[in-house]
Amino acid sequence: MASHFTRIFHRCSRKTLTNLQLLRQSVRQLSNLNPSDLVVITKQKKLYLIGINRPDKRNCIDDETAAQLRTAFETFENDDEAYAAVLYGKGGNFCSGYDLKEVAKGNFYGIASEHGPMGPTKKLLKKPVVASVNGYAVAGGFELALWCDLRVVEETAVMGFFNRRFGVPLVNGSTVRLPQLIGLSRALDLILTGRPLSAKEAFEMGIATKITACGTGLGNAINLANSLCKFPQECLRADRFSAYHSSYNSQSLEESLRFEYQNASHVLTKESKSGAESFMKGIGRHGKFHLNNPEEKEES
Repeated sequence: MASHFTRIFHRCSRKTLTNLQLLRQSVRQLSNLNPSDLVVITKQKKLYLIGINRPDKRNCIDDETAAQLRTAFETFENDDEAYAAVLYGKGGNFCSGYDLKEVAKGNFYGIASEHGPMGPTKKLLKKPVVASVNGYAVAGGFELALWCDLRVVEETAVMGFFNRRFGVPLVNGSTVRLPQLIGLSRALDLILTGRPLSAKEAFEMGIATKITACGTGLGNAINLANSLCKFPQECLRADRFSAYHSSYNSQSLEESLRFEYQNASHVLTKESKSGAESFMKGIGRHGKFHLNNPEEKEES
């Protein structure tokens, strides 16, 4: 019994050390990025780290930043070696929304853009994105976080549609996404009042995937995104797309169930078959969750 717990301890210690090493590597890479870039990109194995870099403006998005952000996610989408991305803001805030100076100048190009004024918000990517939310994630910044698949939120973060005060409408998909995430009644509360939303309430509503201590959001978001990279990817993407399809298409339950099967059936003869063969060989029968990482071998 003692040797069993010793093996578990050593295995957990190795994983913890690996996570710490990855986080330190990320911090070193992020510190070496060009501070003049409005959007910074770091590739770390199968993971993209995409950062909004206007800290003096609380990372609000103008037209040029939106274009760079859209390009960054197009690069991620087209990279076959990339499995997941983390979106974050540099300098203590996630994003304070669309730059109202653009609106004040009468520049409505961004708002009228078919891509969405915040960059990529009118496109559904094929691969998952995790938001690391800290500081302010308000107005369009809140919409950008809602565009992501999962949200790791620091306990001191503040979210909300603060643009309600200035008569700027929600044009980044939140009137579509938020009711699906938390229900129409709660969504209308946030949309109509524009009130601030704490991390605790966001977690209780189902907006926040995880709450973390102040200063640890990015590291936890990286760990979460890396965990997604370890799964069979065709299956993960098919299930993800089926979930989006059933949520945003006005179809009957029967039609959604039929689409779910048709969308994922090709996976059965590929990754599902391979996974079943591994199980028959004894892999995965002792509680191990990630099975396709060659660096981690199953204990007998």
